[in-house]
Amino acid sequence: MFSMTGYGKACKNIEGRELTIELKAVNHRFLDLNIKMPRIFNAFEDLLRKTISSKISRGHVDVYVNYMDKSEREKSVQVDLGLAKGYFAASKILDENFSLQNDFTLTSLMRTPDVLKVVADEDDENLLRQLVEQTASEACDNLNKMREYEGAKIKADLLGRIANVESFWTKIKQKAPLVAKDYAEKLKIRISEALADVKYDEAKFLNEVAFFVDKSNIDEEIARLGSHIAHFRNIVEEENAGKKLDFLVQELNRETNTICSKSNNAELTNVGLALKNEIEKIREQVQNAE
Repeated sequence: MFSMTGYGKACKNIEGRELTIELKAVNHRFLDLNIKMPRIFNAFEDLLRKTISSKISRGHVDVYVNYMDKSEREKSVQVDLGLAKGYFAASKILDENFSLQNDFTLTSLMRTPDVLKVVADEDDENLLRQLVEQTASEACDNLNKMREYEGAKIKADLLGRIANVESFWTKIKQKAPLVAKDYAEKLKIRISEALADVKYDEAKFLNEVAFFVDKSNIDEEIARLGSHIAHFRNIVEEENAGKKLDFLVQELNRETNTICSKSNNAELTNVGLALKNEIEKIREQVQNAE
């Protein structure tokens, strides 16, 4: 099991081209990639997405791509003459209007933003593609190491909580068959107190008890709840269990709600409420699992 939160980073250098990719992952219902990278890599965005999605299936992931070209391939310097002339003309106007020393030199002009532009030959596309794929893959592996470590903690917590759920389920299963008997005894006492020595219709009394038993029967809910608990333990051992567990928790909650509404017994209702509380804690933890 993997957590959806974590951080991974990788840096690769191929023939002087250095690429760094950082991944920061947090909880999200689906896989949501937010990529920030230099324009030179726009053509490789699809490759980057496919590489990441092959190793991560769920979570919001911020992807930061940084690139440095330290290669010794030939570069040329382009001069924006129009802009240079504009700056030079502006220096003359300022010189004519202000009593200041004009120290505008050739070096100053060369340092002026956008006057000079360094242009390199078109880079090797296959090399950049290889760089992106290798760096992204390694960054995902590093992210998954952290996510796996956190996932082990989540798994242990979920197994502990499902054990608590099973304990509540056992109490409900043991108490449920006694509800009808308790109801019959209490109803008989109330009738006897109300009617004193008057003899009541035993058949009607049994019909009332039978109606109550039918209305409050939770055998099916108990059976399904037990099945869900066993299924939960199996899913926890699977990869990418988060979505399945999320759905199963809804089913656990649904059966528990039905038990609480049908039980007509204070003790069962209290156990059911404690069960709902434990299921809610499981639901919150499942939100962290991939």
